[in-house]
Amino acid sequence: MRRSRKVKILATLGPASSEEATIRKLFEAGADVFRINMSHADHDLMRTLVRRIRNVERELGRPIGILADLQGPKLRVGKFADGKVSLVAGQNFTLDDQDVPGDNTRVFLPHPEILQSVEPGHRLLIDDGRLALVAEAVDGKSIRCRVVSGTGISDRKGVSLPDTTLSVSALTEKDRRDLDAVLLEEIDWVALSFIQRPEDLAEVRKITRGRVGLLSKIEKPQAVARLDEIIELSDALMVARGDLGVEMPLEAVPGIQKQITRAARRAGKPVVVATQMLESMITAPVPTRAEVSDVATAVFEGADAIMLSAESAAGDYPVEAVATMARIAEKVERDPTYPGIIYAQRSEPEATGADAISLAARQIAETLRLSTIITYTASGTTGLRAARERPQTPIIALSPIVETARKLSLVWGLHCVVTEDARDLDDMVDRACNIAFREEFAKPGDRVIITAGVPLRTPGATNMLRIAYIGTDGLTGI
Repeated sequence: MRRSRKVKILATLGPASSEEATIRKLFEAGADVFRINMSHADHDLMRTLVRRIRNVERELGRPIGILADLQGPKLRVGKFADGKVSLVAGQNFTLDDQDVPGDNTRVFLPHPEILQSVEPGHRLLIDDGRLALVAEAVDGKSIRCRVVSGTGISDRKGVSLPDTTLSVSALTEKDRRDLDAVLLEEIDWVALSFIQRPEDLAEVRKITRGRVGLLSKIEKPQAVARLDEIIELSDALMVARGDLGVEMPLEAVPGIQKQITRAARRAGKPVVVATQMLESMITAPVPTRAEVSDVATAVFEGADAIMLSAESAAGDYPVEAVATMARIAEKVERDPTYPGIIYAQRSEPEATGADAISLAARQIAETLRLSTIITYTASGTTGLRAARERPQTPIIALSPIVETARKLSLVWGLHCVVTEDARDLDDMVDRACNIAFREEFAKPGDRVIITAGVPLRTPGATNMLRIAYIGTDGLTGI
């Protein structure tokens, strides 16, 4: 099941794709990681999906990553006496703590943290920005606003606060229950929604204690403002363009996408580009030309993964959407301009032995036109460093730990293989050559380059680089 591309595909599971046979088809079409959206999945469904994914993994013999996406705080207004009201630009409209049905002058806001945090001049965007308000007076119990744009509001519409930092945890009580359930399953990544500040991640790290990778969804201006600090505490990032496009000007989102992608690449952290990538394929068998260009842009930027949401979860063509995304990525990566663009964005290595080894491995492999770079990685760090170089040469990541291989399935360019730990240096070279031949990355007479840490089984101690030939029997390293 070798992929013909380096960027990975993250597919969301849902009503259209929850059966085991469909999950297998999605993987065969190109999905590398599956996303379970905890906004829509209860614990029983989550456990069922994990079991089905792991069944497919065992059947096909390839490590598959699973990401559980926590819902995060959902802020909504209360209800109206008539279900909805009409408003006009310039009128006053109040959000308050009175739990009674609203009218065209006010509505209940069941979030005291908003009432206490919003300041005059702050914007409040209702229903994905369809109604825009600006706060004029606040007293901790109500927010008197002026309608800037929009003509109406109805029951339980969402509230976005682009100018306000809320003094509440990014984890709701539902998220805590979901996280406890997720940590009991074979899940590799947890995505955190509506991150505002680094402290949000520190809180979750205390709960997870390294049992899963933490992926921060960047979808609020407050997170963009503190991006470097959030990257430092994250294991991966997601450019969540849906909510980001509500809370920030739409025209700013493409630049922010590039900013986040490049910052994550510099830090050697995986980065996912998400939301509306092939949106029209929810109901159509082919995407628009603009969507194809959007996917291509993310691939040209060197994103580790690109994500499908409703397209694979609830669309009419889930398998076709994955296959289409895979074809776009493959074509982009074969484009003659692709290597130059990726090379121009390459980051300088850090002053560590492991980074120097990874840099040298890429340079040697590309100079000598070696068949593949093979890296032994127990914790995943060496694999991440190899991918950070964005080499033209394929990378095989070997790990004796299945959880590491699953987690690395999100990372650019890594073909992950679970293998027994090497007994000694000679066995390590033989095993690497054997796998490169078996997985069809090299043939007899080809050369490969191997990186590892010596002494063996020492996490984070990458200090060895060796060139080896694939033997005439296709199995023995010489």
